[in-house]
Amino acid sequence: MDEIFEQTVVIPVLTIESVDDAVPLARALARAGLTRLEVTLRTEAAPAAIAAITRLVPEAVVGAGTLLRPTDITRAVEAGARFLVSPGFTPSLVAAGLTTGLPYIPGVATPSETMAARELGCSFLKFFPAASLGGPATLAALAPIFRGVAFCPTGGITQETAPQYLRLPNVPMVGGGWMVPASDVAARNWDRVETLARSAASLRRG
Repeated sequence: MDEIFEQTVVIPVLTIESVDDAVPLARALARAGLTRLEVTLRTEAAPAAIAAITRLVPEAVVGAGTLLRPTDITRAVEAGARFLVSPGFTPSLVAAGLTTGLPYIPGVATPSETMAARELGCSFLKFFPAASLGGPATLAALAPIFRGVAFCPTGGITQETAPQYLRLPNVPMVGGGWMVPASDVAARNWDRVETLARSAASLRRG
């Protein structure tokens, strides 16, 4: 986990509709300094996109997101994903994720879910959907209760709101898709994506 994420502050969350977009999109993000990428398994193109980025963009470390069941984890690993992310968790999903030996980040939305995930051996958690769950104020309230638990908030985060999260002691990084607008990806406007990604890459903790 530390090897992959130690210097990571922002993880782009990518929903890739066409495999043809995967490599140029990843290259634009990597040129801007965002090299840890999460490709969500929300599209048929996702596994092939992960494989293509892994093969052709060596400077990028690509993981798989929106893993909802153990079979999704199997598909992600077979595609070459280097880390795994879920919007929530179940005991069977956590077991499958941890068995791979890859960094696995399950999602939580409540204190009870945080306690349950920690009991299963997970202390680095996705907080989703962050903006709808109270955003930085909620995470600040959780910090003194769950010492040793770190969160990657995702969902509704923007360039403007990200610094509010990154000032918190329990938030080492954030995830989001604000630097990859669907309209720019559809238009293959990689220069625009790179510009937005450079702004995201300039964000710092604290």
